[in-house]
Amino acid sequence: MAKVGNLKEKWDFLVAKLTNDFSEGDELNLDGILYLIGVQELGQGHRAFKKDEKMNLMHIAICKLLESYGYYEFDFFDDDGWPHYKSLTELPNLKAGEQTVLMKEAIVSYFEVLEYFKD
Repeated sequence: MAKVGNLKEKWDFLVAKLTNDFSEGDELNLDGILYLIGVQELGQGHRAFKKDEKMNLMHIAICKLLESYGYYEFDFFDDDGWPHYKSLTELPNLKAGEQTVLMKEAIVSYFEVLEYFKD
C-alpha cells in the first residue's frame, strides 16, 4: 500500500478495500464495517443473522474497538460462543461528528493491527 497519512486517507482506502473484498457493489458505510468487525470477533464465520443478532454483532464490534481506549474489557464467552464485555468507564459526551471520528480512528487502528492495509 502506498504511504497513507491522515485519517481521511486511511478511512477512504479502508472503505474502498473492504467494499471490494466484502460487498457486492454498494460502498460499505460505518455500520456495515462495524457489522463485519462483529462477525470477525464472533468467530463463527458469515451466516444468516437475525435482526437482533446483527445489532449484537455491532455492539460486539463497538466494545472491541473501544477496548483499546479503556472503555470496555472482555469479560467472557457465553454458552453460544458470543463474547461479552464489561464497561470500565463511562463514555464521554461527544457530538455526533466527534463520535464518528472516534469510531473511524478505532476502526482504522483495528485493521492496522490486523495488517489489513498491507498488500
